[in-house]
Amino acid sequence: MADPGDRLLTLSPLLHQLEPVLLAQDQPVYLVGGAVRDALRDEAYHDLDFAVAAEAIPLAFAVGNALKLPAYALDRERDVGRVVLPDSNAFLDFAAFRGPTLEADLRDRDFTINALALPTGIRHVAGIIDPCDGQADLAAGLIRLTHPQAITADPVRALRALRMVIRFQAVMTADTEQAVRAAAPDLNTISPERVRDELLKLLMSPAPGRAVQMMAALDLLPVILPEIAALAPVEQSPPHHEPVLAHTVSVLQLLAAVEAMVVAQQEIDPAISADVAAALLAAQADLDRFSPGLQAHFSRPVDGGLSGAELLRLGALFHDAGKAQTQTIAEGPQGSRIRFLGHEGVSAQLAGQCLRRLHFSNAAVDYVKHIVQGHMRPLLLTQLTRRAIYRYFRATGPAGLDIGLLSLADHLAMYGGPGPAGTWDALLARIVTLFTHYFNHHEETVTPPPLVSGSDIMQHVGIRPGPEVGDLLEKIAEAQATGEIHTSQEALQLAGDLHATKQGERD
Repeated sequence: MADPGDRLLTLSPLLHQLEPVLLAQDQPVYLVGGAVRDALRDEAYHDLDFAVAAEAIPLAFAVGNALKLPAYALDRERDVGRVVLPDSNAFLDFAAFRGPTLEADLRDRDFTINALALPTGIRHVAGIIDPCDGQADLAAGLIRLTHPQAITADPVRALRALRMVIRFQAVMTADTEQAVRAAAPDLNTISPERVRDELLKLLMSPAPGRAVQMMAALDLLPVILPEIAALAPVEQSPPHHEPVLAHTVSVLQLLAAVEAMVVAQQEIDPAISADVAAALLAAQADLDRFSPGLQAHFSRPVDGGLSGAELLRLGALFHDAGKAQTQTIAEGPQGSRIRFLGHEGVSAQLAGQCLRRLHFSNAAVDYVKHIVQGHMRPLLLTQLTRRAIYRYFRATGPAGLDIGLLSLADHLAMYGGPGPAGTWDALLARIVTLFTHYFNHHEETVTPPPLVSGSDIMQHVGIRPGPEVGDLLEKIAEAQATGEIHTSQEALQLAGDLHATKQGERD
């Protein structure tokens, strides 16, 4: 039988470039953490972390010079340096041992599966340094603390534990779960930015709904997202079949499935029920032509180091946040009827409140609020005239794309599937029409190029600067989008007619 220790590890090709520099050092250099863990799983790791006994920052600059890449001191007090890989949006981090020896460093890390090291030049499993038996836990699917105080030392590791569970389809050991639950109050003692970053990683995982479920089950949700935790007991009337928090979890999970199939063109998740799978296959068939445009939309950078994809997940998380505050229950001949009038506006306010608390950028806050505020619009559209399409995107802007995909997930979650005959097909047809106009007829229907300027209108109509000018420009743009006018002369004629009508009403 072959010795498993002889198995070659799947390591980043970048290590071949780095080895001459690393082996030339007068001290051993070790690849540590996630890169070693993922090599055991035959997976490539995005960033590479290295540990040395001392002088880590000078080593970072030496590597940067060798690769002709920028390097800087990330943390002078702890002797941590970083090399930036701009082409791949990745980093090489070099850190001094967190203790007197490599073993002490590894034992001071968070989880056993991350407490692994590989000396430079070694490429076999047998060469891995593993003082906490992390390889055994990785094989068994266990998330275990390296020591009892691992989460107490850094409470954000409580959220990281959830991320490890989801990524590796693992389970926490009982003592790890207990430590995560106990750390919940301590999350208020660390910087909001670190909590924000871990929250985003959870929401961008393949199972964002499960992440929220686990945060609730382990008492983390009331600390991080009290606005969402408040939704747990809030009941809803049919066609909803779940309380609001459970519905939010379902929406997040189904949104991930919608994105995977429609945007990324991935195969369907085998865990999804047959009727939902059929609905998603129909969506993929109808929307796949928009995949390149949607991919560009979601990969766009947003102020604060975010991406468009992250904003949509946040919009889904908060889309019903206002239901706890807006719930009304009315008794009638058919029984109780639960309503949430105006919940989208309250949800948007709560989203802004929470995201500011977590130090999201103003651009991110405003955009997520836009998604939340408008998430009901596709469900309320009846006739998709050019005027209705123009008004939809005038109100939502690019967020209209996010809202369209969110409405698909919301529908599937509300009914627990495609719903009554024809409802899914009707919604899907609505989204296809909206997306067709956004991507294929943008300058005709969504944002027509101006036919006239405000100065043209003031000169033609004989009015001074003021709100009426903007109002006339807006009415001209709408008439242009609906195909009622096509030339600057027609635009000025319309402005004159509208002004005359307004004057007549005043007289």
